[in-house]
Order: sequence, then structure tokens, then C-alpha cells
Amino acid sequence: MNRHAILHFPDIPYAYPAGKDSLSLRLRVARGDRAEVRVRYKDRYDWKGKFREKAMAHFAEDSLFEWFECKISLPGNRYRYYFEITDRKGERLLLDERGLQDTGENMEAAAFQYAYIGESDVYRESGWLQRSVAYQIFPDRFENGDEGNDPPGTLRWGMKPTTKSMFGGDLKGITGRLDHIKKLGADLIYMTPIFASSSNHKYNTRDYYEVDKSFGSLEDVRELIDRCHNLGIRVIFDAVFNHSGSDFFAFSDILEKQEDSGYANWYHLEGFPVSTDKVNYHTFADNIPSMPKFNISNPAVREYLLEVGKYWVKEMGIDGWRLDVCDEVDHSFWKEFRKAVKSVNPDAVIIGEIMHEASSFLKGDELDSIMNYPFKGACVDFFAKRAIDAGRFSGILASSRAMYMEGINHQMWNLLGSHDTQRFLTEAFEDKKRLMLAAAFQFLYIGVPYIYYGDEIGMSGGKDPLCRGCMVWDEERQDRELLGFFRKLISIRKGNPALVSGDLRMEHARGGLVAFSRSYGDERILAVFNNSDSRRTLRKGIPSKVADLYTGETRQITDGVTIEPMGFLALRVLED
Repeated sequence: MNRHAILHFPDIPYAYPAGKDSLSLRLRVARGDRAEVRVRYKDRYDWKGKFREKAMAHFAEDSLFEWFECKISLPGNRYRYYFEITDRKGERLLLDERGLQDTGENMEAAAFQYAYIGESDVYRESGWLQRSVAYQIFPDRFENGDEGNDPPGTLRWGMKPTTKSMFGGDLKGITGRLDHIKKLGADLIYMTPIFASSSNHKYNTRDYYEVDKSFGSLEDVRELIDRCHNLGIRVIFDAVFNHSGSDFFAFSDILEKQEDSGYANWYHLEGFPVSTDKVNYHTFADNIPSMPKFNISNPAVREYLLEVGKYWVKEMGIDGWRLDVCDEVDHSFWKEFRKAVKSVNPDAVIIGEIMHEASSFLKGDELDSIMNYPFKGACVDFFAKRAIDAGRFSGILASSRAMYMEGINHQMWNLLGSHDTQRFLTEAFEDKKRLMLAAAFQFLYIGVPYIYYGDEIGMSGGKDPLCRGCMVWDEERQDRELLGFFRKLISIRKGNPALVSGDLRMEHARGGLVAFSRSYGDERILAVFNNSDSRRTLRKGIPSKVADLYTGETRQITDGVTIEPMGFLALRVLED
């Protein structure tokens, strides 16, 4: 047994409340040890009774490790526990807070402790978020519903975009096209920023309380949100609290008054005179003069931004925030931000733009989810580019799941592309079958499926700004087969609770063939994906009777299932 690989610590994600009466535990071992793991536990103040015992189930594995998981429960919610690990050769080890041992001496005193589960310690999952299908809109490029508010120099719809081009998309345009989103089946709209700004993307905010005039008015916001809510669609706004625009009132005051400005400590200034030509102040990314970085440690800045966060939830009824570059903002601020937003609407959700591992933000006291770019990267490498095999693909996803609590995994925004990346179809060399297979995986996998506007009708586009093209509304230029395919996937997901709330178990990952199962209560669904140009047959672990969720057919299986090239199966298990 590889002792160096064994890991547990009594904190997230290896120990956390699964409910006010339940504790979730995980343990990591080396892949290949074929370990069996049991946890022994009892009340931390019980010095006479015997330890209870529970087997832990295999949870995930990558190229190096395997993770096991279980939930335990005790009256009083006070826990003392240790682990028994037995490998395929029969070697037995015990793990407590002092480390590994062979004999089991003094386990009473040295057991791990989870002292108490307080009610406020339990992460409150968002049921509506987990059930959602997200749809991202870049407002300037979705639909022009009011040519009267078009900014000067507005280009003809559908022209090739540049970094500065404006096309006149607006809030009325989005409201007028809600039927498309509703028929698609998406029920959560995320819009990139709509606040007053000089750019087409609006990430350099001039005024956090004003809607950009090229997008419309506060009344247009109210109409859009009311219409969405009437259709059962929730709305999330994009906020930039890492930086402002250089024309934001506080920074404008600094440029005008220099050392005499009362807002000098709102930003990270390197000296005077402050100049957008010299860029002698901290900015977003690499010295972007129009995006000076806030000094979040300043209480006045924090209070201003917290009020912004509450205002749009309270006054306009938005259902949450997506937070731009939130991993460059203090953890302490996001803790305050969460309390502020939840004080107005406990059901509002907070999503972070973090493009890498984000466990420090997802402990239940800051974010509810992130844009899952690691998922996107793995799907691009496996489905679009075929640069990795199924084992590597599965391992990347497994190690990611192992970083987060179960509830967070169900809420991750699983995207295939966004306004900051090449469109998936472009990544896939314009091969529609690769997009369809990746989308099928996305909708059957654990988490919240996320569609970037236009992907559902076959839009392509390279790196920014080409990925931000105008939405195609001419049906003759839309890929209607692809649109029907996305509608079908959404219908399948919404019609099967196991695909929304179910556990995930990887069943097979080799070559170009991936299979996993989703289980919820008595419902079990098997999903198989053939990312190759040849037919493949999977025999191991295949049930005897299934219902095909895509075709509606019921069939008996006697010798495995055969999957066509670039095909997939979604099978509800009727008989094992």
C-alpha cells in the first residue's frame, strides 16, 4: 500500500456537514491499491461505547489517486472517527489525526474530531440553480430591439466584430427574443455587464447604478426581468468589483484633483501625478488604463460596492450575480458580499469567474459556484481536439470533483465556451458531431449546463473579438438540426431527476470510450460516449433492460451495447 498517497483532514472537502444531522467524509488513497475503506465513528464524548462502522464508497479516481466517500450521522452531531484501509494484498492500516498506524493503539484519544455541526455551518444548496440550464448573452450582439438608442458608429448587424465595434444590441432586443430561450428550454439568463461604460463589453464601469444608454433604461431592465420571471426564467447580472472604469466618479476625481482628491485611497496609486498615459496605478490585467483596480481594503470602497450588490437584487429583483475576476478580490470582501446579498434575498446566487481551481472560494461562505473552465478545457481537449484520451479526460474531471463539496459539484456552471474563449465549434475544426457529442456529455454530467448564445444554432468564432459575433436570427442560416438537438438534450435533463440531483460514478474511461452512471433514489441512468471514428462495444456493467432516453425505445440487452462513431447513449436502467 502506498502510504504517501493516503490523505484526510477534518475540513472541506474531506469533512463537511452534509446536513444538520449528517457529516460527509472523504479519504484519498493511491490508485491501484484497490483499497477497501471503512470509517469507525462515535460521539466524541462517548468513552465507553464501541465505535460504529460504515463502508466508504468509491467516489472518483484520476491517474494517481482514488477517493472514497460516505455520510455518517449521530444524535448530537458531535463526531470522533478514524479509518481502516485494507489493500488487495490484505495489508491493513488505520488512519487517525496522528497519521498511519498498524496496531490501532489508543484510537479513542487520537481519532479525528469534528466537534459539532452548527446549523449555520451547513451549506445551503440552491435547488433552483441545480435544476437550471444557463444561457449566456453578450447584450450588444444578441438583438437590436431599439435602433433609437444605437450608439454613434453602430455597424450593420452581422459584420465582422472588432474590439471596439458596436452593433446596437440592447435590452429590448433580449426581451423580444425570450421566446427563443424559452423554447430552447434554458431557464437562467446570464448577461455580461449592462452598466454605463464606454466599451462594447462594459467591463470598465462608469456608473454602477445607471444602465448604459445604448442598452436602454431602468424601465427596460424592469420589463426584461418581469417578463423573464413570468416565463420561469431567472436573471443573473455581471458585476465588476475588482476594478472600475477610468471615468468612474472616484477615479475621475483623482485625475482632476490629484493629491487633493478625497478618493486617492480608493485605488492602488504608485505616485503623482496620476496619468492614464503613464498608467502609474494598478489595473486589471496588464496595465489597461481604462480599468484601474479598486483598493478593496478601504472600508469606503467596500461599503459602496456592497450597496451596489444589494441594490440590484432588492430594487430590480435580479436572481444573483456573476462576479468578474473575483479571485483577484479579497476573500474577506466576498464573505461580506455574500451576507449582504443574502440578507436581501436568501435565494440569490453568487457565481465567480475563476478559470482555475477555486476551492478556497467554494467553502460555502463566499461563492455558490464558478464558471467551470477546467471542465471546458477538458472537453475541448478530449472532444474538440482529441488531444487526450478518455482516461486522462476522466481523471481531470475526477480530481476537480474531489476538490469540492457534493452540493457545489451539482451547481458548477459547466460551459463549453464563453465570450472570453474561442467558440467550441471553432475549437472542433467546424466538426458539428464533436460539438454534439460534447454537448451530450455536458447535459448528462453532474452540474449546471451552460450555453453560450449562438452555440445552439452552430455559430463559430475564434478568439475575442471573433467569438462575440452577432446572433444569427435568419432561420435559413441557422443549423436547425443542432437547435433541435439542444432542445432534446435539455428536455432529457429536465425530465430525469437523476441527471439533475443524482450521484455520478465513472464506469469506463479508455481510448475514446467514456461511460458513467447517475443515480438518484431508485432511478439510475447509464451514459456512454464514443469519441472515435469506429463503432465501439461496451459489455462490462451493462444492464439487461433499458429505456433509451433519446429515442424512447425500450430494449433487452444480452451482449453489451454498441455505440456508433461519434455517438452516445443515454439509458435508463429498468433491470440490472
